[in-house]
Amino acid sequence: MPVDAPPYRAESALAPPRPALTEWALIVAVSLCSMLAPLNSTMIVVALPRIVRDFGATLGAGGWLITLYLIAMASVQPLAGKLGDRWGRRPLILTSLLAFSAVSIAAALAPSLPALIVFRVLQALSAGLALPNGMALVREAVPAERRGSRFGIVASLVSVAAALGPPLGGVLVQFGGWRAIFAANILLVGPALAIGWQVFPRAAVRRQHPRFDLLGAILLSSALVGLAALLIRLPNQSAVVSALWGTGVAALGLLFARHELAAADPVLQLRLFRNATFAGGNAAIALSNLAMYTTLIAVPLLAARRTHLTPVQVGLLLAAMSATNVLAAPLGGRLADRLGRRLPTVIGLVLAVPGLVALVVAGAHITIPVLAGGLAVAGFGFGMGWASLQTAVIESVQPRLAGSASGIFSTARYLGSIVGTSVLAALVAGSGEHDFTPIFAMAAVAAAAAAVSSLWLASRPSTD
Repeated sequence: MPVDAPPYRAESALAPPRPALTEWALIVAVSLCSMLAPLNSTMIVVALPRIVRDFGATLGAGGWLITLYLIAMASVQPLAGKLGDRWGRRPLILTSLLAFSAVSIAAALAPSLPALIVFRVLQALSAGLALPNGMALVREAVPAERRGSRFGIVASLVSVAAALGPPLGGVLVQFGGWRAIFAANILLVGPALAIGWQVFPRAAVRRQHPRFDLLGAILLSSALVGLAALLIRLPNQSAVVSALWGTGVAALGLLFARHELAAADPVLQLRLFRNATFAGGNAAIALSNLAMYTTLIAVPLLAARRTHLTPVQVGLLLAAMSATNVLAAPLGGRLADRLGRRLPTVIGLVLAVPGLVALVVAGAHITIPVLAGGLAVAGFGFGMGWASLQTAVIESVQPRLAGSASGIFSTARYLGSIVGTSVLAALVAGSGEHDFTPIFAMAAVAAAAAAVSSLWLASRPSTD
């Protein structure tokens, strides 16, 4: 049974069903919006060394360009989904696209590393407003019998963005400098705005709402920042300081949970986790994204230590994972419509494990062909599982809570990335010059745990 929350005093109604062509245009617009976040997550990986060199900064300081981006994305999406549930999705998505354009231009002109970090955070906040509301539009506008395949198409195009990020970033950095990676965003934002303006439905929304949960939003962001800072600084501080910091983060998390359970209209609806599909699906996406994103960040570091590949060559190596992800996502979506949501998710996440295990078995003597093959197998498994996983989670709540559910799902995804990249720094520091075995072992264990978590998914929505 889909989980409901305490009743709101506001209801929203989408426009009547539209022709199939308009449905496809909506899917294209949502996909373009959704591609912004992964593209900007992966392009900067190959640009980071040039950025820190140009600003005379350390790699650790430059790393905040990645970490704070992930924290901002994780923090804003439950808030964005909640605002979309309350005020409608169209104005939020279109406004976020305009803001993203302006901030990307500012980032391309950034005079210093601190300024660039600020613009990166603003990029994440802008993209984060659009992402959960786009997914909620698909939930609301597409019938259940086609929903899995449509989510599969969106997931495939998102994987295209992730696949294009490293090689595109490498080409842009090599021939246009790192500033070009920010200017390139206009190529996605322009079409997304043009199509979205025509096809995003206008919702009839009543303006009576409980008071917005501002304190909950602040507590959530503070807890995520504290967690990331704890994990990043863990190797460089004493056990006593780590214990005190960890206690503080845990207390902040408990305070947030207590506040959210008591709030009339919480920014993060914790009661949704009473539903096994919702809880298992969020655990699965957090763990699987931890595995994939950690691997994605680790490979350029390993390649630089082992082979000194150029940025373009590193990007092509990483594309082995993303390309198979692209191919598998539509297949997973179609299977979800035919076989139910659980089976394709479980099969996909199980298939990802051997690809990562191969990297562990190869150990310090891993070769480029083995690395590319393992990445390709893992990417196929993740791609096959993620479309049906997202469909199951968003279907597990009432349609009017689709934005909130999508926002929480996206936060779980980015929380996995935050934990993975934070722990990665400690593992890299402790690894040998050529041996990334502990890193790939962590990824393989996380992927296996994600497959186990997906067993709690429901095969079909009980209501729609």
